[in-house]
Amino acid sequence: MRLSGRGVKCIRGGREVFSGLGFSASAGEALAVTGPNGAGKTSLLRQIAGLLAIAGGSIDLDGGDRERTLAEQAHYLGHRDALKPALSVMENLTFWRDFLGGDGSDAGQSLAAVGLDHAAHLPAVVLSAGQRRRLSIARLLTVRRPVWLLDEPTSALDAAGQTMFAALMQDHLERGGLIVAATHAPLRIAARKLRMGIAA
Repeated sequence: MRLSGRGVKCIRGGREVFSGLGFSASAGEALAVTGPNGAGKTSLLRQIAGLLAIAGGSIDLDGGDRERTLAEQAHYLGHRDALKPALSVMENLTFWRDFLGGDGSDAGQSLAAVGLDHAAHLPAVVLSAGQRRRLSIARLLTVRRPVWLLDEPTSALDAAGQTMFAALMQDHLERGGLIVAATHAPLRIAARKLRMGIAA
């Protein structure tokens, strides 16, 4: 499996954010997208996820499931944790499992893997920022998809949480998945780098 972009262009608010961008990542590889704020790191991830139109060029996934689009084979973990505050931790996770469909693992096991099994029945509104991030990470485990698109994935995580997530990312790569992560912080796993700059 190989994810690649050729001549990718992004326009937002009538402004060209980047153009002529090329990248690739194969199964078992992580690509760390770095650069200053405003360089388009989040926009690139959103283009790969199918959430933002590509103004030029192409983004393709070769060797994936031919019956599914790239967006259907990817998880996008954005800046904000997509949670319903009034639902419990477990209810939030089972909502995403049911909404995303596909081959799901046990939600309880996913919560245990991120250290939140003790909070399964608590309402999400009481979670700390780090716990909310852990719950979002559990979604990646509950419905397995080969492509992980991670936007500042370690934000709000303490040192133990960062170590935990690094182990989960490494396991995902060893299972044949691939990761594209926009980050200012080290991922704590081996990753090639794509440096983006501010368009003139």
